[in-house]
Amino acid sequence: MSGDSEIGCKEIAQLLGDYLDGTLPSQQAELLEWHIEACPPCVAFINTYRGTINAARKLCEQEVPIPPELKNRLIGFLKQQPPPPR
Repeated sequence: MSGDSEIGCKEIAQLLGDYLDGTLPSQQAELLEWHIEACPPCVAFINTYRGTINAARKLCEQEVPIPPELKNRLIGFLKQQPPPPR
C-alpha cells in the first residue's frame, strides 16, 4: 500500500478479490471504499470485475463448457489489460 491513510488504484486492483469476498481487514476496506467514492475509473473496474464473477458463476451453474477458442481469446485479452489509472 502507498501509505497508512491512502490507497491508490493499483492497490484497488490487488485487494479487490479480498474486498468482494469480505476477507479484507476493515481498515483497508474503509480506505478502499473511500478511494472508489472519488475514482470513476475504479468504480468502472469494480463493476466489470463483479460482472465477470457473476457471469462465470452463471456459466458454472449451467455447466456449459466454454469453447477453447473463446477461453484462449478471453485469457489473452485479460492479460493485455493495463491496471486502472491512478
